[in-house]
This record gives sequence, C-alpha cells and structure tokens, in this order.
Amino acid sequence: MKHYPVMLPEVLTALAMQDGEVCVDGTFGNGGYSEAILNAAVCNVIGLDRDPNVAPRAESLTTKYEGRFRLIETPFSKMDQIDLPPVDAVVLDIGVSSMQLDQAERGFSFMREGPLDMRMGQTGPTAADAVAHLSVEELTRIFQTYGEEKRARHIANHIQTAREAGAIATTTQLADIIEGAIGRRGKTHPATRAFQALRIFINDELGELYRALCAAENILKPGGRLVVVTFHSLEDRIVKQFFRERSGEIEGGSRYAPEIIRTGPAPTFDLPKRSVTKPSKTEIADNARSRSAKLRLAVRTDAAPMEASDMAANDRLPTLAGLEARL
Repeated sequence: MKHYPVMLPEVLTALAMQDGEVCVDGTFGNGGYSEAILNAAVCNVIGLDRDPNVAPRAESLTTKYEGRFRLIETPFSKMDQIDLPPVDAVVLDIGVSSMQLDQAERGFSFMREGPLDMRMGQTGPTAADAVAHLSVEELTRIFQTYGEEKRARHIANHIQTAREAGAIATTTQLADIIEGAIGRRGKTHPATRAFQALRIFINDELGELYRALCAAENILKPGGRLVVVTFHSLEDRIVKQFFRERSGEIEGGSRYAPEIIRTGPAPTFDLPKRSVTKPSKTEIADNARSRSAKLRLAVRTDAAPMEASDMAANDRLPTLAGLEARL
C-alpha cells in the first residue's frame, strides 16, 4: 500500500526551509516528510523515531542524501537530550503512522489479525497486558479519557467477562468483543475509539507530545519554525494550549497540567496564524486518513525557554508504570 505524507504541501510551506538549514523530523515513520524536505532545499534533516523498524527506510535516505540525513533512534520527547547542531525547524506528525497500521504484526489495527501489541517501540507493556490486568474501572477511564467513548464501561465489562474465559491475545479477538458489547451502527467500526484509547495509553502519547513540544522549544533557534500535525481533538488541544501559553495569550498549562499564574517570562513563540490549517478536499478524497488532520505553526522568539508545567497525570487514570508493576 502506498504511504501518504499527510498535508505535505502545507507542511513544506510552513517549514519554509532554506539552503544550509537544519530540520528535525521528530516522527520519521516512513520518511515521507524527511525526503520531501531534503528535496525542497539543500538542507540537513535529522530524523527521530523510537520504532526500530524504520531503520531500512532511514538507511536508504542516508545513502541517497549522503551527508544531509541521519536517523537517531529515540523518542521525540528527548530531542533536547541528544547532540544536535543549531536547529532551524522541527516537524511533528502525531499519532500512529500508516506504515504501522498496515503491518498486522504490530497490532494497531482491528482490521487485520495480529497480536494485540500496539507499542511504537519494542519495550514496555502491550495492549494485551492492559486488557488482561487493568480493572474494569481503569479500562473504563482509559476508554473515556483517551477514546472519548461514551459506552466505555459497557466495553470494559465485556472485556472482563471475556478474559475470564481465556486470554485476549489478538486484535480481532478484542474487536469482536467490543462489537459484541455495543453492536455496530453506521460506517465507523465500534472498536475505533477503544483501540485509539489503548494505543494512546500504551505509548503515553499525550505525555510524549507535551514533552516533545517543550523539547522543541529548547532546541529551536530564534526564528525557528515548529510545525505540528495532529489527528484528533486530544492532541490538538494540547498543541493549541501550549502555543497559546508560550505566545503569551494565556497564563495556563496544558490539559495535563494545572493552570498556573505566571508573570514576567517573555513569549517564546509567535503565532503567524492562530487558526489551524486543514487538508484540501482533494487530499481527503485521495487519502481518507487525512480527513481529521490539523496543522499548527509557531515561530521561536529569542526569549529563554519557559519551565515545563507540572505534568502530573490525572490521578484517576492508571499509569504504564503501575501496569508494568503487575506483570
């Protein structure tokens, strides 16, 4: 299957790369953004990804663009903890990549039979561990918070009943349990929101996103561009609030940090456009996965980075560390 870099023309316009500049592609994936950026200017791109399966694609770009591309295997939230040259731009394409969705063995998609894994890296608990060891209350909170699933408790109850009869080990097993719990109405598969919620939980995606925004703030030069493409409301809410806070529009933290009263620090970002950019009708027609995409752009000022807000998670939600302790 062909892989589409979502909103590629809009991303390239926002990045506005010039010859000699350095861009960090924080979500390398299948390398669509990286290759397009390398073709747009005689610039350098540093790709980041925590998924070791992207290595073959990265090696092909390293060979093709000798001296201008390299991959570093690391979560994008740690981009300020690695040795980088001065950075002119950072691009983040948030969420699971089409390459991961299309690989049944990764366990991201309920449309393909595969192990119930969902890890973007290869360490830590799996989605199968979550459905086996989390309580009904904990699963309910995950489905409600990360999937915005209205029938979360009903799904969690059915999972508990099913796991008493045997392990839930595959994607289609779980999808069938969810469909049996809430039925099928409309075009959207009933497992969509629950699968999204488990994936977000297993990969700590929202915490990683917030930490990545802070890390990008730390490494960008004055005038550096931060371009973020999100795919659902939880991600976009974090980016929107971070940009508003860092541009001085509000005094608060993120959705996962308490509101704080702050006076004094100068804005660390300017917002050339306050509203989001959305994909064209043509792109949506060609690639249905782009339909929910939103692009936001912020430009780094010369102010010192702000301190990260308290990222203490919602006390009502389970944690990966808590799950791992039970295994």
